[in-house]
Amino acid sequence: MFKKLLKINKKFLFVVVLLIGVLLSLTTVKTMAYLDSPGFCQNCHTMKNVYTSFMDSTHAELQCNDCHLPHKSEVGKLFFKGRAGMTHVYYNSLGTDDIPNVIEATDRTMKVINENCVSCHKSTISNVSHDAKDSCVSCHKTVPHGKGFKDDHYNKPPKSGELLENKGGF
Repeated sequence: MFKKLLKINKKFLFVVVLLIGVLLSLTTVKTMAYLDSPGFCQNCHTMKNVYTSFMDSTHAELQCNDCHLPHKSEVGKLFFKGRAGMTHVYYNSLGTDDIPNVIEATDRTMKVINENCVSCHKSTISNVSHDAKDSCVSCHKTVPHGKGFKDDHYNKPPKSGELLENKGGF
């Protein structure tokens, strides 16, 4: 089979390989962009009200991962995203009874969120004193998700296997 490939016109083979590479690159870029979108996150997320309140907030033009993932390196971002995603899959798909009553950002995620707030709002922070609290979220928790996102559904524990029952939210 390798001998047959060597007999093929080299220019033709180069063009085919180039087109396959471009197609794979575009597919990967589009897939990664979709996986960062609020629409994707709300499909599997047990707190739809968080998505709804986010879409009504001043940060609605952002992607969820602009705030919820680290941006120091692409590898770090993908690792963090994969770890969080697998946690969500575990809780929603495997029928565990260990789902917390209220889903909150972990300490690790809160650190990332704070770093991203500071990164985006550098000029504001340098002009205003911010020494009263430990993190941005201490005072500004309702900014990205609006004031009413903690409705009655928010305080009810998610059901084990909720993702499967809702067919992934679609």
